[in-house]
Amino acid sequence: MKVQNITSNKGNKIANQFIITEEGRGALGNFIKRETFQSYETVIAIKTVWEDGTKIQLDTNAWDYSVTTGKYRNMFLNETKKETIQKINNGTYILTNLNK
Repeated sequence: MKVQNITSNKGNKIANQFIITEEGRGALGNFIKRETFQSYETVIAIKTVWEDGTKIQLDTNAWDYSVTTGKYRNMFLNETKKETIQKINNGTYILTNLNK
């Protein structure tokens, strides 16, 4: 497992905004790679790469918590809030409780 601060477009490390990376084995249903975006102590999104595609989960309560969270969520997902909402609405992204 590897934990890194999110890096700004200018190359600066952003305090309290983290990407946690786990490597899997990729065989028989095991994930290949999982990246978790965490803001302070709250998990915002999880991106899991499987052999047959990528699955994105967003926390039901925290995915759009603040403008700052949104800014770094957009960087993590490499898209705009509008695109994220479209993917939630069409079922591409799953809303779930990631902070049980």
